[in-house]
Amino acid sequence: MNLYEDLIWRGLIKDVAGENLKEILNGKPITFYWGTDPTADSLHIGHYSSLVTAKRLSKYGHHPILLCGGATGRIGDPRPTAEREILSYEVIEKNIVGIRSQIDRLFEQKAEIVDNYTWTKDYTLLEFLRDIGKYINVNYMINKDIISRRLETGITFAEFSYTLLQGYDFLHLYEEKNCIMQVEGSDQWGNITTGIELIKKKLGKEAYAFTMPLILDENGNKFGKSEGNALWLDKEKTSPYEIYQYLINTSDSKVLEYLKVFTFLSKEEIENVMREHEKSPEKRLAQKCLAYELVKDIHSKEDAETAKKISESLFSNNIKNLSDEEINLAFKGVEAFNVKEDIILNILVNNKIASSRREAREFLNSNAISLDGEIINDENHLITKEKKSHIIRRGKKKYYLIKMN
Repeated sequence: MNLYEDLIWRGLIKDVAGENLKEILNGKPITFYWGTDPTADSLHIGHYSSLVTAKRLSKYGHHPILLCGGATGRIGDPRPTAEREILSYEVIEKNIVGIRSQIDRLFEQKAEIVDNYTWTKDYTLLEFLRDIGKYINVNYMINKDIISRRLETGITFAEFSYTLLQGYDFLHLYEEKNCIMQVEGSDQWGNITTGIELIKKKLGKEAYAFTMPLILDENGNKFGKSEGNALWLDKEKTSPYEIYQYLINTSDSKVLEYLKVFTFLSKEEIENVMREHEKSPEKRLAQKCLAYELVKDIHSKEDAETAKKISESLFSNNIKNLSDEEINLAFKGVEAFNVKEDIILNILVNNKIASSRREAREFLNSNAISLDGEIINDENHLITKEKKSHIIRRGKKKYYLIKMN
């Protein structure tokens, strides 16, 4: 398939600007851009759902410009319900550093990264209003979906002006870098068309754009920090295993969509995966493929292999095969205790895993206690510091992380 056909098959084209998008995408290399504001020091899966499309265009030979909004981030894109928190300049700069490093890694340092603060910081208000504001009608701005939804509850002039700033970004990149296309999630359509309007009115030129449908989670929510379900691309915020485990639990109704959007597997490869999956859905072959491919692309093959090993070891209750580091990754957030070498009876009681020695013995005698996946009955079983981390499970669902001093 050519690029356009591939994007259509994956369901990645929603809104389109420009009459010849198909010919542009399938033709000679062009320069396009994708942008984000530095509202955090890491991107998340919500960003990646559209950023991966920019990476797809890059693989077909088009030149990507990836924009970190040091200027627009100082204002804040209007949200549907309320104004965004204004971040300090120091926080914005710190966030840009984090995002730039992730983009560099994801694109193997082959993308051009820019910051719109560099071309707006010396632009005076009078010049901006004269050069940019003159070309965009207020009625045109009010009719933008995100602005019209905020009119009843109120919208600040700063938020109202955001679409002019982003529109100017497109104009600037068109003039300075021959960037003729913008690629974003569909929530940016109003801002994209402002840029296209500016290019048309100021330069008399045609610009192109397309948006991707917003990718939703199982509950119909966007992936993002404002929704409280962010899966960060920063390992320190969300480990590769946590991403893997989240995707393993994808429902059958969503897994094909996610394979198309998030992975670089071909149409034939995805269709083969789904055929095998449908033979034995309980094996979750499609979900495992999705989780592995996404962790591999975001982080590394080594991280994907580690996440796969942890997941399979937990599923088979074979925790003893996990290293200390893997145990800590797998049980991040589980109640943890620092203990010295001791028999299991004392550890159960001293850390209130059991309320008394009598209850601890009852747990042990009834096969309710396991250590690193193995049932323990002997109350005098010694837990040593040969390994630094152990997992005690009480009953079916209660886990405790034991860290040996």
